[in-house]
Formats: sequence, structure tokens, C-alpha cells
Amino acid sequence: MQLTAAYKKAGDWWAAWVEEIPGVNTQGGSLDEARENLKDALRMVLEVNRELSEKELEATQRENLIVA
Repeated sequence: MQLTAAYKKAGDWWAAWVEEIPGVNTQGGSLDEARENLKDALRMVLEVNRELSEKELEATQRENLIVA
């Protein structure tokens, strides 16, 4: 799976978000910092969504899903 990171300079800061996943956004004092913060934000959102899903839904079967 490939996602799109979008960036916008806003004053002294860089705003950053993942276009395909609402709620994954952050900022940084430099483009590099915004990029690293965005990776962290994506990891956190995926982790929280997984935890919420596990609490709300009891799966009878699980498997790894690879999207190419």
C-alpha cells in the first residue's frame, strides 16, 4: 500500500497530513520534522483504530492483509 503525504508551509511551520486517511495530520518546524511527525501520527492512528476495533468487534478469524 502506498499513501500520499501532503505538506503545506504555514508561516514558520509545515502542516502535514495523509490524504487517504482522515485524522492523520500533524505539523513540524521543518519539512523533515513534519515528515517524521506524520509517520508517528499514522502509526498512532492505526494502533488506536486497531485497539478500538478489537474492543468493539470480536473476530472469529484474523489474517495479515497485504495491499499491493
